Amino acid sequence: MITDFDGNAQHFIGSGDQGFSDGTYQTAAFCDPQGMALTSDKFYVADTKNHAIRRVDLTTQEVTTLAGAGEQSETFHNGGPGRSVALTSPSGVELSGNRLFIAMAGFHKIWALDLESEEVRPYACNGRERIEDGPLVEAELAQPSGIVADDNVSYFTDSETSAIRSADLTSAGVVTSIVGQDLFTFGDVDGSADEVRLQYPLGIDLHNGILYITDTYNNKIKRIYPHTREAVSLLGSGRQGSADGVGSEAEFREPGGISVVAGHIYVADTNNHAIRVAALGTLEIKGLK
Repeated sequence: MITDFDGNAQHFIGSGDQGFSDGTYQTAAFCDPQGMALTSDKFYVADTKNHAIRRVDLTTQEVTTLAGAGEQSETFHNGGPGRSVALTSPSGVELSGNRLFIAMAGFHKIWALDLESEEVRPYACNGRERIEDGPLVEAELAQPSGIVADDNVSYFTDSETSAIRSADLTSAGVVTSIVGQDLFTFGDVDGSADEVRLQYPLGIDLHNGILYITDTYNNKIKRIYPHTREAVSLLGSGRQGSADGVGSEAEFREPGGISVVAGHIYVADTNNHAIRVAALGTLEIKGLK
């Protein structure tokens, strides 16, 4: 669904039936779409359970598949022409230049789709499921889910390690852990560097050099300062619920997506089936009408 910033519905995209088909806003079908990346006239969708990357043209109102065959890959592979390649559980997408970076949760890798050639290939990490920093091809991830980027670096939620990590956008780059320890170290601890604990973060956005994340299983929204490795709880009491309020007075139920735009934080409060919004200045959370 496309709305304005006040929550007024403008368009519905998709037939509403679970499936895998291109077409118009009314006839296209998705299966558990998750992350999105927006340009001025298009947006790209991680169609997670179709194991595909889709493009929505806001001018022609058409949905097109760019990568993925609609079935989950049974093996690791080196990619190829987008429409003929089987993917596995893409969860987040981010556009940088002519490349669409993909948090490929099922492969435990970051992939990249060249929008000119429409070739899709692994970009970072070797597919082993754990937390290990290092050169792009040697680093190890565990279910990367949300992804965002500036001109030089992508940042992503590495959900199974309850970590926030980064990958340089050059072939000679490295993967670096900002906060997070390993697969079985999680919690709800603000602070800096190795003392920080999150629990299964999913959504992420970047605003004025600061990362905003959904600390999903802690039912909170947090700020992460990538250069100081500091984490600060911003919204949410930590209790599951559906309460509006300021800062820690608010309650969420496993929020999964986040976007910071026009001076506001928009939150996909997944298990409350709601979109919530807070002004950056007041940090008062409420639901969109």
